[in-house]
Amino acid sequence: MTPSLPTFVPSTQLPFAIDNGRLVLQDMLGVGAYGSVYRAIDTQTHQIYAVKSLNKAGLNFRQRAFQNHEAQLHAKVSDHPNIVTLHKVVEENDCLYMVLDCGMEGDLFFTITERGGFVGNTMAIKAIFGQIASAVLHCHSRGVYHRDLKPENIIMFGNSVKLVDFGLATTEPVSSEFGCGSTFYLSPECQGGFIESVKSYDSAANDVWSLGVILINLVFGRNPWKQACPRDETFAAYVQCNDFLQTILPLSTELNEIVKSAFCLNPKKRITLSELARRVQACRFFTAPEFFSEAPAMCTLAL
Repeated sequence: MTPSLPTFVPSTQLPFAIDNGRLVLQDMLGVGAYGSVYRAIDTQTHQIYAVKSLNKAGLNFRQRAFQNHEAQLHAKVSDHPNIVTLHKVVEENDCLYMVLDCGMEGDLFFTITERGGFVGNTMAIKAIFGQIASAVLHCHSRGVYHRDLKPENIIMFGNSVKLVDFGLATTEPVSSEFGCGSTFYLSPECQGGFIESVKSYDSAANDVWSLGVILINLVFGRNPWKQACPRDETFAAYVQCNDFLQTILPLSTELNEIVKSAFCLNPKKRITLSELARRVQACRFFTAPEFFSEAPAMCTLAL
């Protein structure tokens, strides 16, 4: 089971140096529950990096091992063009620092919600989704399952994207750690099962479900539901009729069949990642033809 970690309190004394003065952390890019991300400069090469800081203070052995596990799994898959490169890990007294590629254009969530995203741009959607799928396929080929796929963990680099944050990743093809990830992107089985309770779930199929939600994000700038659970009315309606999304979103017939295969309640019958990637690239139209009779509205990633 994933250990709980104490809430991270970021340093306010910026700039400060690590790695024997070679890296100077200049400003904060983001703060999470267990750490923060800084923009840093290499004083020798003047290269800009993102540095993820994980607090070690007060952690027991198991909690420190969990932090090291993130770095180890990231390093295992770091040699892919659509995964943020982990350049090195620096350990100091109170923190573990992961030195990463720095994307100054923000994450995919920001691009979708604040920049208008990719609504109506079929070629861009195919390109971005193809890169994400390629990154996840690479992870699976190395025996690493991300379990927290979402736009916030996909960083923009021009016309390219890179996957980041392996804090919840696992090497277990079948996992019994439930609730890993973010609510919008959790598969039913990762929450313990929908129709009946389950004792474990397929880690690869769980990633495929999350990618199905990301595909809806890219095409429509919103989520299909808030949570894939019985108390969510939209998801419950989908369970009753798996063509339901076509009544609230202008999915083309092709895309509707693709997302139904990604959102198959039976993980054993769910589409494979490689087949999902192939079918998205082969899809002629993501939206029903009448959808763009008027200009698309700004995206909001909300129900």
